[in-house]
Amino acid sequence: MITPTPPPPRQTAQELALAALRDLLTSGALEPGERIRQEQLAARLGTSVVPVREALSKLQAEGLVRHVPHRGFRVATLTLAELSETYEIRRLLEDEVVRLATPRLTADHLDVLRATAAEMEENSATADIAAMVAANRRFHFTVFEAAGRPRMVEFIRLLWQTTDAYRSLYYGDGGARHRVNDEHRSIVEALASRDAERAVRELQAHRQHAVDDLALRLRSAPAEGGVDLT
Repeated sequence: MITPTPPPPRQTAQELALAALRDLLTSGALEPGERIRQEQLAARLGTSVVPVREALSKLQAEGLVRHVPHRGFRVATLTLAELSETYEIRRLLEDEVVRLATPRLTADHLDVLRATAAEMEENSATADIAAMVAANRRFHFTVFEAAGRPRMVEFIRLLWQTTDAYRSLYYGDGGARHRVNDEHRSIVEALASRDAERAVRELQAHRQHAVDDLALRLRSAPAEGGVDLT
């Protein structure tokens, strides 16, 4: 007798609000410094403001949003020093994880990497930034998770989240998207040849291009307007 698969548990209102906010951050719909209109988001989700506020509190604890007294929640902004330090910590962790992952990568892993890189190129051609950001995450974490170091990977994931809003800004530039696609192809080649040190160098150049681009953006004042969620 075949036991039917139970349906997935329904998401709570807070979980739905949290997922919606993460999507807005990673897609670039909410930019660094931008005001988050709780009432609009609650209306869009068909819920009260309470679960939205609870989701915002969780994102605040993660450093993704900040509460400004008398002005509400805004997407967190980073100083150039904060951005540089975040990427430096990422480098230390990611270099070690990639060295551990490289000999453990299977043919299936490499197939996923190639398919995801191709997906990113398709999304790049249509300027689908949200889809490109999501594919980019799958690409990198396919490598990281192969290392078999779940706690290290979780630290890396937290660091990635703090710069999600900036990543979408970077991909908004056509030249950056073209460069990212070239870099991903080189990373796959290094991993397929089991050359861990080359893969580490390729990833470092990949990160540094993003830092250099985002450093220019951080010299400008953050946006002060709201975002229309309708």
